[in-house]
Parts: sequence; structure tokens; C-alpha cells
Amino acid sequence: MSEKRSRTTEKVLGIIGGIFGMFGGFFASFMGAMGEAFSGDSGGLGGLGASAFVFSILGIVSACLVYSKTKFAGWGLIISAVGIIISISLFGVIPGILFLISGIMTLAKKEKTIVE
Repeated sequence: MSEKRSRTTEKVLGIIGGIFGMFGGFFASFMGAMGEAFSGDSGGLGGLGASAFVFSILGIVSACLVYSKTKFAGWGLIISAVGIIISISLFGVIPGILFLISGIMTLAKKEKTIVE
């Protein structure tokens, strides 16, 4: 018989990381649009901001699956951390760290087993 462990911390960190990631993606897209408007070259920030949105959504979905699909959720959070840091580098440091901590905690925490 196994008892479910509380994974509230991992879920909350993942959702907060996703929200911060969306703000970072929006800011990167905004900076790309401003660069396009003023100098005619966005430097690719618009596309990188869009990929940050994708990784943020992956992180939020993974955080919501922490209870049911633990290994998938942990790896999804770690992939989101790496992807968002690569996408928007400085704007993605905080969500990347939150995703990484949440993913490592999800994979490291073992299920409690009760022997009768």
C-alpha cells in the first residue's frame, strides 16, 4: 500500500515559473517589436518570445501533472527550464530556476511506502 506524497510545492513553483515565463516572453516580444519599429531589425526577439510562451505553457501543464504523471512532469519541468533560459536568456532566469527546482524536486522525491 502506498500513500501519496504532498507535491504542492512543486506544483506551485511550476505555476509561478510559468507565469513569470509568460511575462518574460511578452517582454521579449515587446522588445522585438520596438526594435523592429525603430531600427527595422528585431534581432529575432519576437520568435524567441513566442518560444518562451511555448515553454511556459509546457511548464504549467507539467506542474499540473505532478500528482498523476510524476516522471513526465519532472522531465517536462526540466526541459521547460532549459528551453526558457535558451529562448530568452536574461528574461528567463527566474522562471528557469523555478522550473529547474520544481523538476528536480519532482524527480527526487520518492513515494512513501507503508508495509502492513
